Amino acid sequence: MSDQQSPEPVRALICIGVRDAFFAADADERKLVFETTKAAFADLSGRFGVSVIGTFDDDTLQVGPSSAAPWTAYILMDTPGYESVRSIASIIRDTPVGDHLMWHYYKIEARLGRGLFFGTE
Repeated sequence: MSDQQSPEPVRALICIGVRDAFFAADADERKLVFETTKAAFADLSGRFGVSVIGTFDDDTLQVGPSSAAPWTAYILMDTPGYESVRSIASIIRDTPVGDHLMWHYYKIEARLGRGLFFGTE
């Protein structure tokens, strides 16, 4: 048996902001953005080995573009490491939505850390 401990998962907070282009889009284009986003972020666990802890959407109290914090949507997860978080952030960079890439409509930022030692129950 080895003395080496398994590395703890890296806790990641994915922060997603909605850009001006989304609000300027017509209803059909926004529907396409929603459908593409849902498909692009499906099965994060299977694709990237993460464990999603929870999500948070602030769209009922925040209206309009989110150019800085507070963001519009968040995904909190435990991840195997930096590369999985980078790959998830790249969804915004690489996913086509009609004539644009997803970053035309969203911005994304990730925070990396560890689980907090209090406030867990």
